[in-house]
Order: sequence, then C-alpha cells, then structure tokens
Amino acid sequence: MNLDPQTEVCVCNDLTAGEIAECIKQNDIKTLKELLEQNACPVGDKCESCQDEGFHNDGINLPLVLKLVHEGKL
Repeated sequence: MNLDPQTEVCVCNDLTAGEIAECIKQNDIKTLKELLEQNACPVGDKCESCQDEGFHNDGINLPLVLKLVHEGKL
C-alpha cells in the first residue's frame, strides 16, 4: 500500500502520516505501545480512533503507519 505522507492520521493532534513516520524513525519506536506512550509527538491520546478504524473509518491508522515505516515504505 502506498500512503500519501500528507494524509492526516491523528486528526485530534493534527498529525499526518509523514509527521508520525518521522517521529517513529527519530525515536526508534518499534511497537504501537511505545508509540502511544512516548511524548515527542502525542498520538492516540484523545479520541483514539486513529488506533483502530481510523478517523474516517478508512483503515488508515497508527498501526498501518508503524508497519509501513518498518517496511521502509513511508
């Protein structure tokens, strides 16, 4: 899957896939739990839809961004 880095993933924190990907890379985040618990770029701490179905019920969520970063696709 190709995900546009400008796609907003965490709407409550106004973060795009690209911004979240950079945070994952810079902080060497390996798991969803680590991503949710870190403070460098808070995600998933408000409405939490970005953890599951995605804000627009489109499946574009934090686990997808994490997976694409680890696969080198984002």
